[in-house]
Amino acid sequence: MSERRVGRVVQIRVYPVKSLAGSDVPAAEVGPTGLAGDRVWAVVDDGGRPVRAKDAPVLATLAPADADAATLSAALGRPVRLEPLAEQPGVAPVHLVSRQAIDRAALGNVPEGCSADDPRANLVLDLEGQDDERSWVGRTLRVGDAVLEVTRTPKHCLGVYAAVRHAGTVTAGDPVLL
Repeated sequence: MSERRVGRVVQIRVYPVKSLAGSDVPAAEVGPTGLAGDRVWAVVDDGGRPVRAKDAPVLATLAPADADAATLSAALGRPVRLEPLAEQPGVAPVHLVSRQAIDRAALGNVPEGCSADDPRANLVLDLEGQDDERSWVGRTLRVGDAVLEVTRTPKHCLGVYAAVRHAGTVTAGDPVLL
């Protein structure tokens, strides 16, 4: 089966601490568990329970550079700490969103609980033609050196989730081949 170009990567983001703000990077290694350095830490309370931005929105405003126990505890007004994020079976390692989906969301076509301002995607794409990434479920993408299988649409977010079928490097500007 032949590949066709459907767009290009315009932004790459990693979220080193789950629920905190992300960081733009020019390129990323993509392995079986997703982008290198992405979602490797979690904020937990004294009982070891994860603290999520859904329950503590201030987390999403904090940069990864602010991710130490003292700063996080001060921002939340209670003691918390960082722990390595346990592997989460069933969670897709890569989140892709098109600028077109972000534009649709800005016009009001957005799932409840999702933000058009920050879709928390790893790869933001600019699509060519009338493609919509939601139609890619069950299909394979080549992005840079990586091969991704689009597995599903998120319940409360824009874009699609993908599993990594072949590890590789993705760089801003890389073509996206379907």
